[in-house]
Amino acid sequence: MPDHNDNVPAWQRKTDGESRVAVTLSVLVIVGLQFGPLKKLWPQPIWLLLPALETLLLGALVVVNPFRLNREERWLRNSGLLLTGLLSLATAISAGRLVAALIRWPRGWAYDLESTLSDPVNLLELGGAVWLTNVVVFGLWYWEFDRGGPAARAYARKPLPDFLFVQMQNPELTETEWEPEFFDYLYLSFTNATAFSPTDVMPMSRWAKAMMMVQSAISLVLVILVIARAINVLQPL
Repeated sequence: MPDHNDNVPAWQRKTDGESRVAVTLSVLVIVGLQFGPLKKLWPQPIWLLLPALETLLLGALVVVNPFRLNREERWLRNSGLLLTGLLSLATAISAGRLVAALIRWPRGWAYDLESTLSDPVNLLELGGAVWLTNVVVFGLWYWEFDRGGPAARAYARKPLPDFLFVQMQNPELTETEWEPEFFDYLYLSFTNATAFSPTDVMPMSRWAKAMMMVQSAISLVLVILVIARAINVLQPL
C-alpha cells in the first residue's frame, strides 16, 4: 500500500503506480501505423517481422503485469526496454527510408518509393505517420528513463527528477496525488517535436538534454524535407 502523507507530493513518496492503459494504447497506435501506411516504407517482405515481435512482447507484458506498473522485477524492466528498442528500430528504419527517398540518396536503396512520394496525399500520410511514431517513441524513452522508470517512480527510489514538471515546481497549485504518468511524457515529446526546444518541462540530467536534442533534430529534418517535397509536388498543380 502507498505511504500516504498529505504534506508530501505523490511523486516524492510510494504510490500504487500508474495504470498501464495509456502506454499500451500508444504502443498499439505505433503498431497499427506499421501495419498500415508505414509498411510502404519497409523493404518487402520483412515489413511484418518487427510489428509482429512488438505485438507479442506487448501482449506478454500485459498478461504478466496487466494493471499497475509497480513491479520491479529485472526481467520486466528489460522486457519493457526491449519493446521500446524494437519500436525505435522500426521507427528508425521508416524515417531513414523516407529521408533517403526525399533526398534521393545515391545508393538507390529507397528509389522504389519515388512513385509513392510523388502523390501529395501519400507523401503527407507517410510523413505524418513517421513524425507521430517519432513523438510516441521518444515519449516512451522519457517515460522509461525518468527517475529509473515507472516502477522505480512508484516506489520513489530516486528523489531527483530527470524532468522537472510545472507541478513539481509549484506543488501548491496542484493536488498532492499528482505524479507524472505516460501522458505527461507524451506531452513533453510532442511539444519538443513541434517547438524544437523545451516548453514547460525542463530537462535536468544530461541524458535527458541529449535525447531532447536528438528528437528535435529528427523532427526538424522530417518537417523540412516533407514540406519541401510537398511544395515541389503540388507546384505543377
